[in-house]
Amino acid sequence: MLTATNFQSATGVGDYLRDVWFPNINAAMNKFGITNPYRQAHFLAQTGHESGGFAKIEEGLNYRYGVLLAMFGNRISQADALKYGRVDAGTNAHPADQPMIANIIYANRNGNGDIASGDGYRFRGRGLIQITGRSNYQALVNHLGVDIIADPDQLTTYALAAESAAAWWSNHGLNALADKDDLLAITRIINGGTNGLDDRTARLLKAKGVLCSG
Repeated sequence: MLTATNFQSATGVGDYLRDVWFPNINAAMNKFGITNPYRQAHFLAQTGHESGGFAKIEEGLNYRYGVLLAMFGNRISQADALKYGRVDAGTNAHPADQPMIANIIYANRNGNGDIASGDGYRFRGRGLIQITGRSNYQALVNHLGVDIIADPDQLTTYALAAESAAAWWSNHGLNALADKDDLLAITRIINGGTNGLDDRTARLLKAKGVLCSG
């Protein structure tokens, strides 16, 4: 059984984050069948990575223009990366235009409209698993029982940040992959690739050492 103590040991969070997250994550996992040690270890490892150690539940888009091009060069032009990305020095220094960056890189993806629709920023990543895109938000409305299309910021509350992650996890068949201890397959489904695999692996080994050793 997951307790506040072994949740803290498995995730490495401090006392404050333990106290605010444990009841919400525990309730969310129980609701969506994340109830055996392997499922819990994988869930905590992946959400821990996606949220920067349970410290971040809203996507940051404060990209320097070079990083923006490196990460999203197939979605944003060099001119727009320079115009909207952060420039830290020189006469043309300026902050990142985070709404415009999101509207460009997420336009016409995951149910979003075009750049002018504003959907990219409206439905940017939120929650412990960084739910992104209008269609992914819409898919969770019935599971959560709240209209996160009308008010997407509800996913930045502790309860819904945890519950949305657990619902998304369940909807994408990740419990079955966790039962197989298939970190790579889970990572590919969440990330679309293998970004952060080393950190995800380290978090999983830590969580399994606590939760799966009995």
